[in-house]
Amino acid sequence: MNTAALLIDAFTRSRDGGLAVVDGLTEEQLAHRVGPDANSIAWLLWHLTRVQDDHVADVAGLEQVWTAQDFVTRFALPFPAEDTGYGHTSEQVASVRADADLLSSYLSAVHAQTTAYLEGLGDDDLDRVVDTRWDPPVTLGVRLVSVLDDDAQHIGQAAFVRGLVKTP
Repeated sequence: MNTAALLIDAFTRSRDGGLAVVDGLTEEQLAHRVGPDANSIAWLLWHLTRVQDDHVADVAGLEQVWTAQDFVTRFALPFPAEDTGYGHTSEQVASVRADADLLSSYLSAVHAQTTAYLEGLGDDDLDRVVDTRWDPPVTLGVRLVSVLDDDAQHIGQAAFVRGLVKTP
């Protein structure tokens, strides 16, 4: 297995996990919060997809799917287009409402762009510095693993919440 295939497999697992979490849930179930300041499934899936979209588009030199495919309008959230959810207040988390089809469509579209980018990567590409604001500077490999880690954590959180939501 080469670098590209390994990363594609990992990102595909993230996509599949995200799709499974929202499958069959209503908008109300997706908005359920287990506590007054807890994250909902909708927010978790939106946020992890926004972060992947933002970070991969940045390192690939591409426009984010969020704006390129007009998901920003389709979601109609009260945030600036560049918002990814970092630092959201409880009220902002509560304002992320979407149905399973919209969340799935956005996740799938971001996955398609991510996969297309990853298909062209080789081992040497992972050492390219993509962010000099950190010490040590962040390489492409570190950035991609960071996104995957974020995806896995948030999908696990969303799956936990799904287990607490009454489903048919």
